[in-house]
Parts: sequence; C-alpha cells; structure tokens
Amino acid sequence: MSAFVTYKNIPIHYTESGKGTAIVLLHGFLENTTMWQGLEKVLNPKFRVVCIDLLGHGQTESLGYVHTMTEMAEAVKSVLDVLNIRRSFFVGHSMGGYVALAFADLYPDNVKGLVLLNSTARPDSEEKKTGRDRAIAVVKENHKSFIRTSIPMLFRSKCRKIYADDIAKVKKEALKTPRQGIIAALEGMKIRLDREVLLHFGPYPSLMILGKKDPVLKYEDLIEQTKDANTEVVELENGHMSLIEDKEGAEQAILAFVKKHT
Repeated sequence: MSAFVTYKNIPIHYTESGKGTAIVLLHGFLENTTMWQGLEKVLNPKFRVVCIDLLGHGQTESLGYVHTMTEMAEAVKSVLDVLNIRRSFFVGHSMGGYVALAFADLYPDNVKGLVLLNSTARPDSEEKKTGRDRAIAVVKENHKSFIRTSIPMLFRSKCRKIYADDIAKVKKEALKTPRQGIIAALEGMKIRLDREVLLHFGPYPSLMILGKKDPVLKYEDLIEQTKDANTEVVELENGHMSLIEDKEGAEQAILAFVKKHT
C-alpha cells in the first residue's frame, strides 16, 4: 500500500506491507522508498514494514532550505502516529541512520530496536562540513551532474563494474530528487548533532552494519564508536551500499537482529 500523510501542509509519502511487529525503513541521501524493495520481501512475511520518503526525497515535498535530522524525524513520527504505531524497529541507511538516531533521541520509548546501515552516530567533521559546502555549490550549478557523479562513488571501486546495472537504477531514482531537497538535506546533515551516546546508553538494542571498504565512512571511526558500546556490529566486505554490494549479508543481519529482539 502506498499513501500520504500531511505534515506541516506538505504530503509525506510512505508504503506499508505485512503484519506484526513494525519495522520502519528510512532511506539515505538521494534515495527513496524504492531502495527497500528487496529487504521488504525478506521482512514482510513476518513483520509490518513501513517505508517513508524523507523530506525532499521521493514523493515527499520539501519544507524549506534546511531539513534538519530532527525535522525529518518529526515527519516520520507524524506517519507513525497516523498508523497508530507506538513502538517499532528502525533501520536507517546512511542519512536515514541519522534520522533514526534523531528519532531515538526525541522518542526513546517508541524505539524497539535501532539498526544503522552504513551510517554513523557522530557528527560531520570540519573537513566533511567543508565538503558539504562544496557539494551545495555544485548542486546549485547542476544538480543532475552532481547526482551522476556522486552515486558510483558510494560503491567500492571494484564493485562499480560488477554492479553497473544496479548503479544505473540507483542513479535513475536519485535523479528524481529535486535540487531543493538535495540542498536542504546537505545543510541538515552538516549541522546534525553528535548522538554517539545512544549507542552506549540507549534503552533499546542497536546494531551497526558497516562496509569494510566504505568510501564514505571510515572503518576505524565506526569501530571506535562501538567499542564498549551496547551495540552489535556486523562487518561486511564492500562499500557504502551494502544492500546491493553485500545484499544477502545485510538482509540476513537485519532479519536476525529483529527476530532476536522481538
């Protein structure tokens, strides 16, 4: 089922399938609900799966020049309230992980479990913030060129030829993202808060799934975050797009985590 919820006078798009314990899937930057189609089929025979287009992405409109992770989390909450879902698992890919962390920070009692997929609980470094500013400048000039260049760089170098068809599909969906949505997300990610403490003291189980050769996030930095933390870790072999590059491993890790904590 595909439907919309109104939040601050704009439509928030979501899909829903299956029955049982709720699992909320939150996509990454330049992505939308379609990225979850494979994982949905793995989960919805036993679980209620809700996929949400975040602000400025997919079929959800933009709210303004900056979409903070908190604002995105509140938009997610508006969908769950309409669906009468009080507690659920959250799986967030990359930026979706930042939104899941913001949600968990705001509404810890509504989180049954948290999965960070190719994501981090730490804020942008100064170097990363500078990179975001450069990206914003490029997007203002030609956002489609930015997308075409950015998507392949999410994959491990040796995977780019292997998954050329998948990369083309990801690009096709990414090109639907409007300029305003791209800029607002970049601005929001740049100023997101440090939520590493949630990996250590969150009142719910958490899992970090990381790619050892992720070109976006540093492996050592991710491992450091989970040291002595109340967080399970699954290490996969490839890059930032584990649901494509390490499809079976990522899907089975998420399914096993949810089953374990249901």
